[in-house]
Amino acid sequence: MSKKVMVIDDSKTIRRSAETILEKEGYEVITATDGFESLSKIVENHPDIIFIDIMMPRLDGYQTCSLIKHNDSYKDIPIIMLTSKDGLFDRARGKVVGAQSYVTKPFTKDDLLNAIEQVSA
Repeated sequence: MSKKVMVIDDSKTIRRSAETILEKEGYEVITATDGFESLSKIVENHPDIIFIDIMMPRLDGYQTCSLIKHNDSYKDIPIIMLTSKDGLFDRARGKVVGAQSYVTKPFTKDDLLNAIEQVSA
């Protein structure tokens, strides 16, 4: 059975790029346009791995990650921050809210696959 990967990003281009790359590698991909929309989709689909953009409307990536990690049913899902913000503070804040890894945009196929491999090990 293929792993379910969720991609949460307000950019349609980013969602589409990640979806195309991951589906070609055999993953089932679920997408959401922001953290708020993602919450119901997480409950419905229970993804194996989640990529979250940091800068989003309504509920940003840090808030979304924190909500997921504070829910007993979903706290063990690995979360990878997906962002153009690559500062030390941003990485530290991502770790504080429970993110296991970090991928900087623009990303390559290898960036996504290496991040999945890292959190799946």
